[in-house]
Amino acid sequence: MPAFNEADTIGDIIGRIRRISPEFGVLVVDDGSSDRTADAARVTGASVIVHEGNLGNGASVKTGIRAAKTPVVVLMDADGQHPPEAIPSLLEALREADLVIGCRSPDAQSPFRHFGNAILNKFARVMTGRRILDLTSGFRAARRDALLEYVHLFPSGFSYPTTSTIAFLKGGYRVKYLPVEGMGRRKKGVSKIRPFRDGLKFLTIIVRLAVLFEPVRVFVPPGLVLFLAGGAILIYQGIFWGRLEELPILLVLSGLIILFVGFLSDLVASLTTKRKS
Repeated sequence: MPAFNEADTIGDIIGRIRRISPEFGVLVVDDGSSDRTADAARVTGASVIVHEGNLGNGASVKTGIRAAKTPVVVLMDADGQHPPEAIPSLLEALREADLVIGCRSPDAQSPFRHFGNAILNKFARVMTGRRILDLTSGFRAARRDALLEYVHLFPSGFSYPTTSTIAFLKGGYRVKYLPVEGMGRRKKGVSKIRPFRDGLKFLTIIVRLAVLFEPVRVFVPPGLVLFLAGGAILIYQGIFWGRLEELPILLVLSGLIILFVGFLSDLVASLTTKRKS
């Protein structure tokens, strides 16, 4: 559990986890909190790692994944949004998957945030070619060895769910979506996510990962559009005007350059994937 100034809620969350199973290990990464978050977690018997400064939600998740000792990890927030009672269902679903994502219902989000997440899901689907039900849910269970393969890609901010989901999908891992009742808004405090600023970051991350894993899907469409548009204009000018101008030539050359970059990037991505395999 990454935690930043969550002293009011984290004790209750860990207590509920303990009631589900005393065998579960709980690891809290206190991301430079100014309140008693670390002390509240230690009182419950959780293991605590403290960042000296506020490094970010994603940085805390990376610290926790690297420090964990179990083959399976559950990632969840410390603010009460994610019901610990759903953990057994996530672990059960993980028997047939490598990553299980706890999905939120539309009622669990504000209309504005639901609309924004729907746009992100659609955009990610276009970029990846895969159906995505909840791209940004931070409540998930996964095989730790698979997470470690992509943990270096996780940004330090609020976008590790986006990154891990797309990385698992494009890496050929089995991703499962599990509707979870009781997922809602944070119980206390104020959300650290800023919709516009972080929404743009999410879109950037989706494109970056698509370029990393499947660059043809990103480069080929605009390259073909420019090449075909420029070619059509050249033909029209040649037939009806009897002369050629610079604009269509630039469009054709730009399209060819983009196509070349796309195919070259795809070759590099294929070689990298083959080497990892």
